[in-house]
Amino acid sequence: MIRKKGFSGTTVDDLCKAAAVTKGAYFHHFNSKEALGVAAAEFWTETTSALFAHAPYHVPDDPLERVLAYVEFRKAIIEGAPAEFTCLVGTMAQETYESYPAIRDACATSIFGHAATLEPDIQAAKIEHGLTDDGWTAQSLARHTQAVLQGAFILAKATGDREIARESVDHLKRYIQLLFNRARDETGTSEGKCNKRS
Repeated sequence: MIRKKGFSGTTVDDLCKAAAVTKGAYFHHFNSKEALGVAAAEFWTETTSALFAHAPYHVPDDPLERVLAYVEFRKAIIEGAPAEFTCLVGTMAQETYESYPAIRDACATSIFGHAATLEPDIQAAKIEHGLTDDGWTAQSLARHTQAVLQGAFILAKATGDREIARESVDHLKRYIQLLFNRARDETGTSEGKCNKRS
């Protein structure tokens, strides 16, 4: 409901109707709409963490292949209407960053926590490809992936077209490939590995 109507646009009545509960039951669990937003962000974090932990992108032996497979997985799950594939915590963060700081903080924990799960594979890929002094970190690239994805979701919402989001994810994949290709060309390491992915 929040992904469809936004946090501000979703009323308590909307939530009670969708969940088939009374207002009394709602306020038994949440003493404010802000409390609901924090709980929603925490639940989103828990459920999506489980989804990504068991996703197929962990299978490849090569760490760079795992990073690229992650991007492909994110593209694959962009299906249906925007409310079905966009990010709940991204949606709420955009609306609540100043008006509801507790929700903003819960959303930040979710987004940055997910980005951190990519860092070990990015760091391993950097080491394998000899990228030790290149001006960027595993953390910065992991965060950049999330910036692109959240931006892709905004474009999909603005147009109602999921293909524009998928297009952005394709560019993210190309960027990562070029980042490692360029570094290989400059250092002369990992000859031929990245060319196979171009």
